[in-house]
Amino acid sequence: QVQLVESGGGLVQAGGSLRLSCAASGSFFSINTMGWYRQAPGKQRELVAAITSDGSSNYADSVKGRFTISRDNAKNTCYLQMTSLKPEDTAVYYCNVRGRARTNSRYESDYWGQGTQVTVSS
Repeated sequence: QVQLVESGGGLVQAGGSLRLSCAASGSFFSINTMGWYRQAPGKQRELVAAITSDGSSNYADSVKGRFTISRDNAKNTCYLQMTSLKPEDTAVYYCNVRGRARTNSRYESDYWGQGTQVTVSS
C-alpha cells in the first residue's frame, strides 16, 4: 500500500548538479525520518543524508557542503539537492522513509524506493 517514487537521477558531468525527489504515498500513519542512501558497485549501502519531521538534518562527511536535504511535509516529499558532484558520488540512490503504516501503527518500519541511478562522469 505504501509507495516511494523516486526521480531525478541521471548522467551528469563532474561539477554539475542534480536534484532527487522522493514522493511517499499510500497508507502511512506517520512519517518520522526521510533520507537518502546510496550504494556503489562493490560497496555497502551508506547513509547520505536524513531529515527528521521537525527539519533536523544530518549528512555523511563526504557530502557535507555539497548536498542539501529537504522535505515538504504537505506533499510527503523529500528532496536531495546535489551540487559539485564528483565521480565518487556515482551510485544507485535510494529513498528511505522511517515511519508507521496504518496497518501497523505501533511500530516503525523502513520503507525503500526502487532506487535511481546517479552517474557522474569525469
